[in-house]
Amino acid sequence: MKPTPASQSLVWTHTPLSVAVGMAFVLVVAALGFLAWRRSGYRRATGLLEALRLLIAAWIAVTLNQPEWREIFQPDFKPTLTILVDDSHSMNTRDVLDAAQPGADPRSRADAAKPLTDLAAWKEISKRMDVVVEPFSSAQSPPQEGTDLNGALSQAAEKHPHLDAVVLLSDGDWNSGEPPAQAAMRLRMRNVPVFAVPLGSESRLPDVALTSFDVPTFAIAGKPLRVPFTVESSLPRDESAILELKSSSGDVVTKEVVIPAMSRLQDVITMRPDKPGETSLTLTVPRTGGERFLDNNALTAPLSIRKEQLRVLVVDSFPRWEFRYLRNALERDPGVEVNCLLFQPDVGKAGMGRGYLPAFPKDDALTKYDVVFLGDVGVAPGQLTTEQCASLQKLVRDQAGGLVFLPGLRGYESSLEGGPLSDLEPVVWDEAQPRGFGTSLPGNFALTEAGAHSLLTKLEDTDEASARVWQNLPGFQWYAPAARAKAGSEILATHGSETNRYGRIPLIVTKTYGAGKILFMGTDGAWRWRKGVEDKYHYRFWGQVVRWMAYQRNMSQGDKMRLFYSPDRPRTGAVLTLNANVISQTGEPLREGVVVAQITAPSGKTASVRLAPAGEEAWGLFTGVFTPAEPGEHRVHLSSADAGAALETTVSVQGTTREKLGDPAKFDVLKEIAQLTRGKLLDGANPAAVVAAVAALPQPEPQERRVQLWAHPAWAGALVFLLGIFWVGRKAAGTF
Repeated sequence: MKPTPASQSLVWTHTPLSVAVGMAFVLVVAALGFLAWRRSGYRRATGLLEALRLLIAAWIAVTLNQPEWREIFQPDFKPTLTILVDDSHSMNTRDVLDAAQPGADPRSRADAAKPLTDLAAWKEISKRMDVVVEPFSSAQSPPQEGTDLNGALSQAAEKHPHLDAVVLLSDGDWNSGEPPAQAAMRLRMRNVPVFAVPLGSESRLPDVALTSFDVPTFAIAGKPLRVPFTVESSLPRDESAILELKSSSGDVVTKEVVIPAMSRLQDVITMRPDKPGETSLTLTVPRTGGERFLDNNALTAPLSIRKEQLRVLVVDSFPRWEFRYLRNALERDPGVEVNCLLFQPDVGKAGMGRGYLPAFPKDDALTKYDVVFLGDVGVAPGQLTTEQCASLQKLVRDQAGGLVFLPGLRGYESSLEGGPLSDLEPVVWDEAQPRGFGTSLPGNFALTEAGAHSLLTKLEDTDEASARVWQNLPGFQWYAPAARAKAGSEILATHGSETNRYGRIPLIVTKTYGAGKILFMGTDGAWRWRKGVEDKYHYRFWGQVVRWMAYQRNMSQGDKMRLFYSPDRPRTGAVLTLNANVISQTGEPLREGVVVAQITAPSGKTASVRLAPAGEEAWGLFTGVFTPAEPGEHRVHLSSADAGAALETTVSVQGTTREKLGDPAKFDVLKEIAQLTRGKLLDGANPAAVVAAVAALPQPEPQERRVQLWAHPAWAGALVFLLGIFWVGRKAAGTF
């Protein structure tokens, strides 16, 4: 049904000049017409023609002043007021104080928004506006782990064609999507103001936050588990606190720490899990100082506790002290099974005894070892062959094995240069001194910054105490001819005093190669660390090395399959690389075939990832990638029909950390949005003022429709019609 206009009128778009010209034109035509009628003797036909000419002239004069027909219509719809409510995780931050009761516990930002999301507060405005409350967060998974202000404002404009205003309730923590200024500019072009209501405290309240809790994927029953953690403080002074680490089985460990003022504490808490099984660990920081917000004082992570049995192979050329004490340290470790191969080229036959091998293991037997220590041996008669070096290369690259280079004063390892193990060595050898350097005065280790924070070199529970131990360790009197570390390696320790043209001599260097790990120890004096403390530091160091190298291989394994992945603590939205070692039905590494990983997310969604062979030279290694979209425990079913085997395991995926509890609200973001849209920044503590600001908006302007008569086809057609009658009449009257 066509709406009825509230008013109608004829309006003109004229100027004084157009009116004067029009009137003069009509008067001239009238005068000339009268003269013509008088000369005709006042004939009736001539009088009618001149009257028609005058009508046409008047029509032209009117056209010159542009007449328009205007109709005013009142809007037949109610404008929309959209209340956008931030539903992200950061809105759970409790930092909204009551000005009337400053000593009371602070409310959460979400609670502070509730008075303005109650439709009863907008009862009067709803009489002239459609009030719509819409929560928003982001397109992340889960959505509450991000805030997309641009997306929320853009969707409101698209969803509501008669949008009149927006009330934005948020803490301004924009961390997802396009910049909100883009949507604000589009709203300004539509003349839609945004009334921004910031929620939360613009400055951080006194708070202690547990920001990281790096629990490994699995731990070994009966072995100490060291878990790094980070605590951030916004308190004005140092505070003592007793942290509590509790497992789901009921075990509790405490640690007393001093949390520095307005700074960060990085430390390690240690526990010893006793029984294999699945558990979860929760680290809690108690209420400290004048802390007002406690929701970020605890973190929980899953942990798999296993019974350990690592297999280690130690290869050397003669029974030097380093070999003897290393063998004893590993044999006395209940979680390690040790085999030794002592070539003894001077004697002409391999060493014999409990745990000794008569020869280097073949490929299928070599794959069972997690870590290989390669002492003072090289490619030579009575030692390693090129083929055996190639097998070691494949063990590290394709089977995620670990390889430790332990050179000695005979310099046999220099013969590995140019062979299959050359790329694995993390250092460049000094060819001018292949047998290394001996000194009369003991040398000392100097930890690099990376070494000071590495778990490999942590000989005490804190970085500071560990650094002091390294400074006081008994010195060494021989070091390897390592000129410099190769690109891609990480130097953990250097010589304390000796340098060359590249800088300090590297002594402890690590690197990754393929799926495995490499360690270079540039002295053979670690056995001296037992002086005065027995096995305290010597056993701890080599035990950490073995477990660090074997960590990935032992993430999950069965009889014929092993699954390891990187990173070991995956996060949502980040690529997870899956690696699988598969043994064929004949007992050899599977080179070709189909390996499929069925991954079930916590929500029940299932994804299938086909793992492809890593290459023709790969030793039973299959690899693929997967991007988890949900946090939590993902069930993985790994299967291969070619190997006739399957493996069940779980992968724990951590959620994103974009939305952090306790961070200050960002008033400047909301202020910019309000300014760009010609809106206002309002105080959320006064809901009545927010409602009043919206109520002050003007009523929607009535719609106006104008018809330009002077330019309408019918107007021009009527003028042409009159001209036609005029000319036909002149012919009929015989005036031509």
